[in-house]
Amino acid sequence: MVHEATDALPAPERTLMFQEAADSAVVVARQFARNAAVVEQLGETLRRDPPPFVVTCARGSSDHAATYAKYLLETQLGIVTASASPSVGSVYVAKQNVRGALYLVISQSGKSPDLLRNAEAAREGRARVVALVNAEDSPLAQLADIVLPLSAGQERSVAATKSYIASLAGILQLVAYWKNDAPMRDALQALPDSLHKAWNADWSSLTDGLEDVRNLFVLGRGLGLAPAQEAALKFKETCGLHAEAYSSAEVRHGPMALVGPGFPVLAFAQPDETEAGTLAMADEFRARGAQVWVATERGDLPLVRAPHPACAPLLTIQSFYRAINALALRRGHNPDLPPHLNKVTETV
Repeated sequence: MVHEATDALPAPERTLMFQEAADSAVVVARQFARNAAVVEQLGETLRRDPPPFVVTCARGSSDHAATYAKYLLETQLGIVTASASPSVGSVYVAKQNVRGALYLVISQSGKSPDLLRNAEAAREGRARVVALVNAEDSPLAQLADIVLPLSAGQERSVAATKSYIASLAGILQLVAYWKNDAPMRDALQALPDSLHKAWNADWSSLTDGLEDVRNLFVLGRGLGLAPAQEAALKFKETCGLHAEAYSSAEVRHGPMALVGPGFPVLAFAQPDETEAGTLAMADEFRARGAQVWVATERGDLPLVRAPHPACAPLLTIQSFYRAINALALRRGHNPDLPPHLNKVTETV
């Protein structure tokens, strides 16, 4: 047993994490409506004068959203997208050649000094800086060329939920308008309702099965890697559970040696060209006796049908948030107050 002695914990539905995550559908609908005009104009500008490449800059959950941005931009628009290491600009103070690039900075608080320094350097380097930020009065919002507000409202739980989903939604809206793709734009309209359904999906088997484990792998691939990364982080910070995220392809390059009888594996099978490979990896681990949960439309963990494959990561992580909120409490942790963490992390 891994439970700790704690003060009385709230009921699952009384945590801030539960309440804020449950609000994600409303947040996304509000965000889409509010940002439509500026994203429409930005999309037209980017089609008329496309950047040679895109750079993302973020940390923590926001950096997992940047993973989603990379796969979505590269698969939908063919634009090479690279992740900037914030320390290159803030600690090493090394100049980067980003002239003409779209520089996408993702942050809930918009205050972290390293992100601000890199955004400033990007502007100095003649990149177009676009900020996806929740705090609209933040220093990041003030220095960006274009601000796309997350519109998540105040998020009091240390564990980010609705702001992460809002970050994914902002990226999705940007790409749909930039590509001017009718199926993707139509999917935006259906997404809030799908998020409501995802919140009510029954993932209790995951909560039951992970109550007493100490470590696990979380698998995803392509667009599905971003929710896997986010899930692994949430296991650590809310449950005191060591989890590592891997691509279902990359896990073959060494980490799979750890997977044997009883080893827990959570697999997010993204409903696109990567799905078959992820399912095959899950089957291989099951054959070794591993304890495997698979999130698909027909899997152990029901995944709500997405209006477009690009929407699936948002629905996956929405269902996951409800399950892990319950798991944290069952393991004796308050998901709103992880030890040693603060809501705003300001790195240099």
